[in-house]
Amino acid sequence: MKVTQPVRLTMVGGGSWATALVKILSENNVSVKWWLRKTTDAEHLKKFGHNPSYLSDVQINTRKVKVCTKIREAVRDSDYIILAVPAAFIGDALTGLKPEHFKEKYVVSAIKGMIPGANQLVTDWVSEQYGVPTKRMSVIAGPCHAEEVALEKQSYLTIASQDPDCAERVADLLRCRFVQTTPVDDIYGIEYSAVMKNIIALACGITRGLGYGDNFQAVLVSNAMQEIKRFVDAIYPKHRDLSGSAYLGDLLVTAYSPFSRNRTFGTLIGRGYTIQSAQAEMNMIAEGYYAVKSIYEINRKFGVDMPITNAVYNILYERAAPTGEMNGLKQVLQ
Repeated sequence: MKVTQPVRLTMVGGGSWATALVKILSENNVSVKWWLRKTTDAEHLKKFGHNPSYLSDVQINTRKVKVCTKIREAVRDSDYIILAVPAAFIGDALTGLKPEHFKEKYVVSAIKGMIPGANQLVTDWVSEQYGVPTKRMSVIAGPCHAEEVALEKQSYLTIASQDPDCAERVADLLRCRFVQTTPVDDIYGIEYSAVMKNIIALACGITRGLGYGDNFQAVLVSNAMQEIKRFVDAIYPKHRDLSGSAYLGDLLVTAYSPFSRNRTFGTLIGRGYTIQSAQAEMNMIAEGYYAVKSIYEINRKFGVDMPITNAVYNILYERAAPTGEMNGLKQVLQ
């Protein structure tokens, strides 16, 4: 299915991933209204055509992209809403919106995190809060760093939805000369895997900060893939091939890439930073910090063997010594 008429779309979020997605969309026949929280960033974008806070080298086509700071104005008359803010702040970003503002719209989550406290996937939370039917919900996943999109490096995205037509519609919007897209139906498997790979990236960063080498990290990541499979199969049983790029590929790029904010956060923790000092050093949100608490609490019900997740949780929330937790992991990894 090819888009022949201009599609009206709202991007919610002003970070690096939102900026990268706007760049992708502006390659196609899409009219974008871009909501940003910061008025100063919005005014800068309108005047100079680039985001001053994230990926500032990316030039935005302001003929196709309208910038605004009022969320109701941003979603008015849109066919699609893409959510690209940290999961912890999605409620604040959508303040003032009601179910009628989402009526007949497709909602796309580009968020690889969980709602803190509620322990919900973003898609489940949006459906519950705003009554969006599952057939109109989709998720963007895959090994695709915003920084490489900015450089127009060849990238791949997977679009998951329970409705094949919805997945194909969104996949078509995001295909461009440097991005390939694949629609699939395993929305929950992909969304949970995307959440968990951030936790694994934290673990990889912690080991790096402690001085572990490539050999140990390879074992850690291979065991992590098994851990993700055990958890996802327990919480949402379905035949799936976790060697696909939306699962294994996303895990690998997040665990190994220097662009990974979760890996960077973990590295700082491994080097002895406090959580507060690591967050201040990065000036960005590491979704894995919030996600590990949600996954840990969800797993109390399922009782899946998850030694890596447990170790990260203990370090970040129980103030366990990283050295001790990794020494414990060394005894159980294979």
